[in-house]
Amino acid sequence: MQVSDEPGAELTVPREAVIVLARALSHLADGHAVTVLPADAELTTQQAADLLHVSRPFLIRLLESGEIRYRRVGSHRRVDLQSLLDYRRADDARSLRAANELSALDEELGLI
Repeated sequence: MQVSDEPGAELTVPREAVIVLARALSHLADGHAVTVLPADAELTTQQAADLLHVSRPFLIRLLESGEIRYRRVGSHRRVDLQSLLDYRRADDARSLRAANELSALDEELGLI
């Protein structure tokens, strides 16, 4: 895709960037906030907790149990974004499996 803000000043936009932009615009149109971060970003514990929709103390327990990578900068923790996203994907998959198992059990017991 090519865009131009003035004659002769064209910019070729890679397909992947167009897809990311389309997704971001879709989320914005639905009233959701959008944040773009580099893959190697580090987050504060509050930012990470907000991303997971959990309390900060719960997130800190996840960090200290080794489920999500982090490092210390002085007395502060910095959470590895990729590790956080991996945890969220795995947690979503666990939740989906549990919901499917409950649904199957409901059917088996004739509750549905």
